[in-house]
Amino acid sequence: MKEHIIIILNHFRTYFFHGHWAQNISQCVDCTLANINCMGRGEYFVRFTIVKPDYNFPLDLSENQIQGIPRKAFRGITDVKNLQLDNNQISCIEDGAFRALRDLEILTLNNNNISRIPLTSFNHMPKIRTLRLHSNYLYCDCHLAWLSDWLRQRRSVGQFTFCMAPVHLRGFNVADVQKKEYVCTGSHAEPPSCNAHSVNCPSACTCSNNIVDCRGKGLTELPGNLPENIVEIRLEQNSIKAIPPGAFSQYKKLKRIVLYGNKITEIPKGLFDGLVSLQLLLLNANKINCLRVNTFQDLHNLNLLSLYDNKLQTISKGLFAPLQTIQTLHLAQNPFVCDCHLKWLADYLQDNPIETSGARCSSPRRLANKRISQIKSKKFRCSGSEDYRSRFSGECFMDLICPEKCRCEGTFVDCSNQKLTRLPSHLPEYTTDLQMLSNTSMDKIKEIREGTFDGAAGVQELMLTGNQLESVHGRMFRGLTGLKTLMLRSNMISCVNNDTFTGLSSVRLLSLYDNRITTITPGAFNTLVSLSTINLLSNPFNCNCHLAWLGKWLRKRRIVSGNPRCQKPFFLKEIPIQDVATQDFTCDGNTENSCHFSPRCPDKCTCVDSVVRCSNKGLRFLPKGVPKDVTEFDLSNNSISMLANYTFSNMTQLSTLILSYNRLRCIPVHAFNGLKSLRVLTLHGNDISSVPEGSFNDLVSLSHLALGTNPLHCDCSLRWLSEWVKAGYKEPGIARCSSPDDMTDRLLLTTPTQHFQCKGVVDVSIVSKCNPCLSTPCKNNGTCNNDPVDFYRCTCPFGYKGRDCSTPIHACIQNPCQNGGTCHPTDTNQDGFSCSCPTGFEGKKCELNPDDCEDNDCENNSTCMDGINNYACLCLPNYTGELCDEVINHCVPELNPCKHEAKCISLDREYKCECLPGYSGKHCETDDDDCRGHKCRHGAMCVDAVNGYTCICPQGFSGLFCENPPPMVLLQTSPCDYYECQNGAQCIVVQQEPVCRCLAGFAGQKCEKLITVNFVGKDSYVELPPAKIRPQANISLQVATDKDNGILLYKGDNDPLALELYQGHVRLIYDTVNAPPTTIYSVETVNDGQFHSVELVMLNQTLNLVVDKGTPKSLGKLQKQPVVGHDTPLYIGGIPTSTGLSSLRQGTERTPSGFHGCIHDVRINNELQDFKELPHQSVGVLPGCKSCNICKHGICRSLEKSSVVCECHPGWTGSLFSFSCFATNSAYTCKCIEDYTGMHCDRKNDSSNSCRFLKCNHGQCKISAQGEPYCECDPNYNGERCDRENVCQGEIIREFIRKQQDSISCVSMVKVPRVECHGTCGNNQCCVVLRSKRRKYGFQCVDGSSFTEELERHVECGCAKCL
Repeated sequence: MKEHIIIILNHFRTYFFHGHWAQNISQCVDCTLANINCMGRGEYFVRFTIVKPDYNFPLDLSENQIQGIPRKAFRGITDVKNLQLDNNQISCIEDGAFRALRDLEILTLNNNNISRIPLTSFNHMPKIRTLRLHSNYLYCDCHLAWLSDWLRQRRSVGQFTFCMAPVHLRGFNVADVQKKEYVCTGSHAEPPSCNAHSVNCPSACTCSNNIVDCRGKGLTELPGNLPENIVEIRLEQNSIKAIPPGAFSQYKKLKRIVLYGNKITEIPKGLFDGLVSLQLLLLNANKINCLRVNTFQDLHNLNLLSLYDNKLQTISKGLFAPLQTIQTLHLAQNPFVCDCHLKWLADYLQDNPIETSGARCSSPRRLANKRISQIKSKKFRCSGSEDYRSRFSGECFMDLICPEKCRCEGTFVDCSNQKLTRLPSHLPEYTTDLQMLSNTSMDKIKEIREGTFDGAAGVQELMLTGNQLESVHGRMFRGLTGLKTLMLRSNMISCVNNDTFTGLSSVRLLSLYDNRITTITPGAFNTLVSLSTINLLSNPFNCNCHLAWLGKWLRKRRIVSGNPRCQKPFFLKEIPIQDVATQDFTCDGNTENSCHFSPRCPDKCTCVDSVVRCSNKGLRFLPKGVPKDVTEFDLSNNSISMLANYTFSNMTQLSTLILSYNRLRCIPVHAFNGLKSLRVLTLHGNDISSVPEGSFNDLVSLSHLALGTNPLHCDCSLRWLSEWVKAGYKEPGIARCSSPDDMTDRLLLTTPTQHFQCKGVVDVSIVSKCNPCLSTPCKNNGTCNNDPVDFYRCTCPFGYKGRDCSTPIHACIQNPCQNGGTCHPTDTNQDGFSCSCPTGFEGKKCELNPDDCEDNDCENNSTCMDGINNYACLCLPNYTGELCDEVINHCVPELNPCKHEAKCISLDREYKCECLPGYSGKHCETDDDDCRGHKCRHGAMCVDAVNGYTCICPQGFSGLFCENPPPMVLLQTSPCDYYECQNGAQCIVVQQEPVCRCLAGFAGQKCEKLITVNFVGKDSYVELPPAKIRPQANISLQVATDKDNGILLYKGDNDPLALELYQGHVRLIYDTVNAPPTTIYSVETVNDGQFHSVELVMLNQTLNLVVDKGTPKSLGKLQKQPVVGHDTPLYIGGIPTSTGLSSLRQGTERTPSGFHGCIHDVRINNELQDFKELPHQSVGVLPGCKSCNICKHGICRSLEKSSVVCECHPGWTGSLFSFSCFATNSAYTCKCIEDYTGMHCDRKNDSSNSCRFLKCNHGQCKISAQGEPYCECDPNYNGERCDRENVCQGEIIREFIRKQQDSISCVSMVKVPRVECHGTCGNNQCCVVLRSKRRKYGFQCVDGSSFTEELERHVECGCAKCL
C-alpha cells in the first residue's frame, strides 16, 4: 500500500473555481510521495500544512488562479526541491514567502503578473540552481537592484529574466542592466509592499459589479491584478503611453474598454484578440499613428469605435472588415493623407454611413478639409509628392523609410551635400545621429519647420554646420528630447532668445561658432540643464547693457570653449566677455539689440508668435496677462471649473480656443461674447450638462464645435442647441445626451428637435452645476457662497474647517506621522502633535529609518542590505547562510555543475570539471565539432559524433570517406535536356540541334526578348528607359493599325516632340518655348492594318521623318539641336494620364488619344528594345499581336524583323493567298478575296451557295433545312438582314426607399439609383435585367433611430431569354 501526504490549502477567499463561486474553501489534495500535482485546481493563493513532511517531492501548482503568496506560505515543507508556480496570476509575493524552502533547487514563476520581488526573497535557498521568471512584468527601479546583483553572480541560475518597465529598459535582461539605471522617481520612491490576501482590485482603482474604474488616477501603465470576470474597464484621463501585448487577452467577458485621453502611440499586435464580446471601444484623444490591418479581427460584436483626435495619417484596407455589427465610427481630427491608399475608406464610408464625426482630409492641399465620405474615388491619386509612405503602414513600417536624398546606416542619417533647403519631412524613429553638413555655396538649409523632429527622441547628435539658418527657436527642436550634441556652426544666426533651446534638457555640447550673434537674451541657456561645453567664438558680440548678464554667467559656469570676445563698442573690442567689468556693459549711445522681445507671456504658459499654450499646467482658473492679439489659446487638460461672463471679450483675433478636458460645469451666457473671429471651439471632456441659449451668438465665424464626452441634459432648454448644430453642421456628430433616460446616448446632431422636451423636475445635481449652493454642499451649518475660482466657498462655524466644513480642527487631522506612526494632539508641542513611531523608525515625524548595517555580522565580503529594524546579507557566489558564513560545496550530487559525466574536483572555494574526450567548456557542456577538417570526399555530408564523425555519401559513392565513385552509366539524353527556352517557349529538336519555338511577340535564340506588343487600352503606353538614350538619336519602329488617330511616340521635356497618327498619316510635331510649333506630315498612309516602318532621325539641328523607307521629310534648320537626354521621359503608344500633353501647345485640331494596334521592332540607335526589360508598362499592353488565327493547321508567329507568319503543324503545308490579315483593337480580322469565305477565309465559295446573294450586316448567313439562306443575327441586332439594332435600353431612376420597421416609418438617407428596362428584342427574346448589385444603405426613422440594410438594385439591361 502506498504512503500518501495530505496537503491542506487554506486561507481561500471568494474566487471563481471550476465554473462556480466558492467561499472559504479548504481543499484536500491526495498526492503520492513521488509527485504532488495540484495543476489546474483553481487555487487563489497558497498556504500548506503537511501531515508527514519527511520526504522529498516535486510540487506543481501551475495553471491555477493563484494571485498572491503570503508570508510563510510553505512553512512545514522544507524538504521540497522542485516548486512550479507557472501560468498563474501571481502579482504579490510577501517578504519571507520562500524562507522555509532551504533545500529548494528549482523554482519556476513563468507567465505571472509579478512586478516587484521583496529583498532577500531568494537568500535562504542556498541550493537553488534553476530560477525562471520569464513573461512577467518586472519593474526595474531601485527596489529591484538587488535582484540584478544576485542574478549577475549566478549567471546560470536565472536566465530569461527581463525588465518590462520603465519603457527605456523594456526587454533588457535584469542581470545586464547597470546599477545606475535602477532609479526611483515620484510615487515609486517608497519601498514596495503588498498583501497577498487583498489582490482582488488594483490599488489605484475601484471595483464593483465587474466594472473596474481607474479614471483620472495619473496612471502611466496598465494596472495589474484585474478581476478575471470584468465586463468593463475605464482608464480614461490617465497618462498611459504603452499597453503591453496580451494585456486584455484573459478577460474574455469584456464588453466595454475606455482608453480615451491618454498618450498611447501604438496598439500592439493582437491586443484585442479573443475579445468577441466587446461592444464599445474608445481610443480617442490619444497619439495613435498606426493601426495594423488585423487589429480588430475578433471584434465581431463591436457597436461603437472611436479613433477621434489621434495621429492617424492612413488606414490599411480591410481594418474595419471584421466589425460586422458596427453602428457608430469616429475618425475625425486625424491628419489623414488622402492619396490612392485611402480610396477604399471613401468607398467604405459611402456604403456604410456610420462615420458620424465628419472625418476630413488633411492633405494633399487640393483635398484639405473635405469630408472623406463625400470625395469621389477618382480624386484619390498617387502621383509625385502625393504618393505618401502610407503604403507601408499595413504592418506599421512607416518609420523604416530613409528620407529622400539621404543615406541611412543603422541609426545614422546623413543628408550632407544634397543641396537641401530644408530638413527632411520625416526621420526614422530610431535615428541617433543626423548630419546635415554642406560644402557648397548654394541651396543650403534656410529654415526648419515646426514638427520636423516629432518622434525623433532617439537622435543624440544633430549636425547643422555650414547652412544658412538665420533664426532658431524652441519649436524647431521639438521632439529631440534625447539630443546630446547640437552643432550650429557657420550659419547666419543673429540672436539667441530665451525660448531658443526649450526642451533640450539632455544637450551636453552646443556649438554656435562662426555665426552673426550680437545679443543673447538673459536665460537663454537655462533650459540646457545638462550643458557641459559651449562654443561661442567668432561672433560679433555687442557688449552693451543687454549682454551684461552673459559675463557673469560665463564666469560662474566655466563651461565655455575659448574666450568669446566683444566686437562693439570700440573701447571693448577684442576683450573677452568674461573679463569685462559689469559697469562697462552700458547702453549709453549703444542700444542696438538684434533680439526683438515678444509680448509678455502668462505664467506657466508658453507663447510662440500669437499662439498661447497653457495645457497640462494644473490651472484652476484662467491665467492673467494673455496677449490681446492671441490667435490660438490652448487651455486643455487643466482643472478649470468655471468661466465668467466676457472672459475672452478683448481677444478679438482669437481663432482657436481649446478648453477640453477641464472641469467646466457651467457656461455663462456671455462667456464667449466678442469672439467674432473664433473658428474652432473645443469643450470636449468636461462636465457640462446645459448651455444657455444665446451663448454662441457672437461666434459668427465658428466652423467646428467639440462637445463630446459631456453629460448633456437634453430637455427643452437644450432644444436651441440641437437646432443650431443642425443648421450649420458645426458639431461633427460626437456629442451625446446623457439624460433624461429616454434621451440617453442619442446624438445631439441627428436626434429630431421635437424630442427635446421638459418632463418633471430636473435633478438637483444638474441644476446645481450653474448654482452649486442649491445642492447645500456646506456641512455643519456652514454658509455657502458662489465663487468664480473654487465654484463655491463655505464659511465654516467655529471648530470646523475644510472645503465643505466637514473636518474638525486639530493638528493630527492631516496625519503628519509617516511610516505608520501614531499621531497624538498635544498643547506642549509648538506643532500641536507628537508621533509614536513603530519599531525601526525614529524622528519627529517617524521619517527616519536608521541604518541597521552600521553594526552587522555579515561575513566573507558579503553585502549588507538595510531593512526596517533588521538587515540582510547578500552573499557572494560559493557562500550561503543568513550571515554568508557557510561555504557551498559545488561537487555534491545536488549541485554538481559538470555535464556529460565529467568529473567534478573540489578546490579551495572553487571547483573544476575534468571532461571526457569529445567535450569541452568550463562545465563540459560543449560537444566538440569533430567535422572541422574532416576528410569526407565527393560532396559527402559530415555528421558530428562524440569524439568522431561519419561521412554520409552521395548516391553511388562508397567507402569510409566516400572516396569510391559509382560505376559509369551512359544515359540517353536529348539536346533539349540542357537547353532552357524562356517565356513559355517550347524546345524542339531540328537536325539534332535544340530550337526554341517562341510564343507570339517573343524572339531571340531562346525567346528571351519581347519585341512586339499590342496596345488595346485607352490609356496604355510603354516607357523607354532613359539610360539607353543618347543626345543624338535615330529611332525606328514598325506599326500596324486600322485606326486613324493615335500617339506613336512622345518625348516630354523642355522642348517636347510627338510622333502621332493623324487621319491615317504620320505627323511629327516639334514644340519649343521660344518658337511656334513645327509640324510635318507623311505622304504615306499607314492605317491599312499592314506593318509599316517609321523612322525618326535627330542630327545637326534637324528632324527627319521617314515612312516605309520613302523620301525623308524634314522640319528644316532648327534654332537648336533637339536632345534626348538621360533624364528625358520617352513613351511609346501613349502617355501617362498624369503627364497629358501639357508641355505641347495644343491646337484646335489636335485631339491626342491612345494608340490601338501593334508596334514591332522598336530600335534606338539601331539597338533593338526588349519590352520585357522596360521599367514600366501600363495596363492594356499585351505581348505579341494577338494572333488573328489565320492559320488553319498551325500557329501564328511574330518574327524579329517581319510581321506575322504561319508555322504549320507536322503533316500540313500551304501558303496564304485567300486573304489579307489586318490588325484591329485587340486582335486581327481577315478580309477574304473572291471565292473564299469564313472567319479565317478557309472555305471556298460554291457557285451554288445561296449565301453569295444574302448580306447579313450583323450576323452570319445560314442554310435552312429547305436549302434557303437566312441571317442568324448577333446579340442586340434583329431584322431580315440583321440591320436593326435592338432598342432594349435601361433608364436610371433615383428615388428614396421607404420601409416599415414594426409600426415606425423609415426612409433611406439618400436616393437609391436603379435601372428600369424598356424596349423590345428580336429572335423571340425579351428586354430584361442582365446584372444587379447589392449595396448597404442607411435608413432614418421618424422616432430618431437609424439602421443599415443591404438592398439589391438593377444596373444593366439587355436582350435575353424570356422568363
